[in-house]
Order: sequence, then C-alpha cells, then structure tokens
Amino acid sequence: MFLAVMGVMAFSAQNAAAQDEAAETTATEVAAPAADDVLDGPEEVPMHQALKTKFIEGGAGFMALVIACLILGLALAIERILYLGFSKTNTKKLLANVEKALAEGGVEAAKDVCRNTRGPVASIFYQGLLRMDQGIETVEKTIVSYGSVQMSQMEQGLSWISLFIAIAPSLGFLGTVIGMIQAFDAIQVAGDMSPNVVAGGMKVALITTVGGLIVAVILQIFYNYILSQIDSLTIEMEDASISMVDVLVKYQANK
Repeated sequence: MFLAVMGVMAFSAQNAAAQDEAAETTATEVAAPAADDVLDGPEEVPMHQALKTKFIEGGAGFMALVIACLILGLALAIERILYLGFSKTNTKKLLANVEKALAEGGVEAAKDVCRNTRGPVASIFYQGLLRMDQGIETVEKTIVSYGSVQMSQMEQGLSWISLFIAIAPSLGFLGTVIGMIQAFDAIQVAGDMSPNVVAGGMKVALITTVGGLIVAVILQIFYNYILSQIDSLTIEMEDASISMVDVLVKYQANK
C-alpha cells in the first residue's frame, strides 16, 4: 500500500510539472509576439510625407505663399552667388598682364587684356584706360565712379531677398491670427472650451508661424553670405584700383 501511494504521488507530481511547463511555453509564445510588437512600434512616416501633411494642416493658402517666398528668395540668392562667383578675378595676375601690355604694346594692348578678362575689376581697368588721353586725374575719377557702378550691379536683387525675409514671417503671423480666429469661432459654435474644439485652429496658427520663421532663417543665411562676398569683392576692387592708378602713373612717367 505504501509503495502504491508513493507511485500515485510521483505520477501526480510529474503530471503537474508537465502541465506547468506547457503553460509556461504557451505564455512565452503568446508574450513573444507582443514583445515584438512593442519593439517594432508604429511605422515611421517618410520625411516628404510628413512635410506634405504639415503643409496641408497649416492651410494650403498661407503655406503656399510662404513656400513661394522661399522659392523666389532662393532663386535670387543662387543667381547672386553665381554672379559673384564669376566676378572674382586674380587681380595680381591681371595687374601684371596690364603692366606688361603697357610696356610692350601701349594702351591699346592693355585694353585688349582687360577686354579678354571677365569680372568687374577688368571692366574698371578698361574704363580707366579709355580716358588715358585725358590725364591721370580723370582716369582716377573714372575708376572711382565706375567702381560704384559695379558695386550697384553686385547688389542688384538684394532688396527683393530682404523683402522676402520680411514677408515670410509676416505671412506666418497672419496665419497665426487667422488660426486663432478659427479657434474662437469653433468655441462659439460649440459653446465649449474643450481641447478638441480649440486644437484645430491652434495647430494652423503654430504651423504657419513655424513655416514663416524657417523660411526667413534660411533666406537670412544666404543674404548674409552674399553680403560677405560683396564686401570681399569691394575691398579687392578698391585695392586693385589703387594699384592700377600707380601702374598708369609709372607708365606716364616712363613715356
């Protein structure tokens, strides 16, 4: 009897252990996909899709105006950057070539050198050489005057870029005001101050403001870069003009 009781107890213990193992295995299998689901999380939205969504949520009308300011401002900025890039000249080499041409072929040879060289510095030199027969004082005045003309040409279009820098955040703030008005209209219609009623108008307000500020920051960076390039070219032109006058004085003295 004792052995029979011990056998029944051993069988019961083995059966219980097997059932516990099966339960743990099932729980693990059930929990594993859940853990995988937690690790995977929601699918990431592509950047262009997120921007498109925010554009629509901010109001197509105002956001289109803000994007138009960005496109036009960037077009003008890129055009100025290319223009200034092509305007750069190796002034030391140009001065050496002009001085050599004056010594070997006279004023006409120096004019040919300036005509075949691009950039505002070569244009200033050419205008000065055109008036060599009127004296050094006239040449110096011509160089100064034409230098101002070249500076005006380099700054052409900057006023429009500064206009877009000012307009973009203004449009954003205008969208903010309109969004607030929409929020208050929704509150008035619903007769309730619940977050769901106010959220739509506030979202439009914040998105348009952020869009306008981002556009203004981008254009401001390009604007300051263009100004720095113009300042660099202006200093280079002034230095080259002084050297050119010295070369012409030396040529007149040796003539």
